[in-house]
Amino acid sequence: MPTSATYRPGRPPLDYGTVRFRRSAWSGALIGIGIAAFVDETVFHQLLHWHHFYDRSTPDAGLVSDGLFHAFGWFAVVIGLVLVADLRRRAALTGRGLAGGILLGAGFFQLYDGTVQHKLLRLHQIRYHVDVAPYDWTWNVLAVVLIAVGALLLRSAARRLRADGAGADPAPQQGPG
Repeated sequence: MPTSATYRPGRPPLDYGTVRFRRSAWSGALIGIGIAAFVDETVFHQLLHWHHFYDRSTPDAGLVSDGLFHAFGWFAVVIGLVLVADLRRRAALTGRGLAGGILLGAGFFQLYDGTVQHKLLRLHQIRYHVDVAPYDWTWNVLAVVLIAVGALLLRSAARRLRADGAGADPAPQQGPG
């Protein structure tokens, strides 16, 4: 009988290794999103003063939007770390899954920021009063590199999981009594 974590109505059950791997990767993705948001907020908004999260209003509105953006990043990291702590407690954390997820999360967040927020919604630009093309290219190429390295790590981890045969459920724990 599959456990509730692996039961998927109408589809074959996932093995324990796949569940561990996916949960590790998703935990990492949340942490990566939060770290990318934190670095963006700290470096570009606070230290360099290049822009605010929302620059199409007053400076006060920009500061409030920065605070909300910072809170979003903080909560993403905290939730990701809580999930990692739970995986560690269950001895179910996979390091490569976590690392790959962190890189994928950071890369996808950065690519989203560079394309959707900068170009489509025009919430802000990386910098003002300069040619932004080199900044945009650098920003988005770095995002693609993070995504590619994260995907390679996850692929490597998935191959190792299949090769090790680590997909079986662990032996049930016998409690007292």
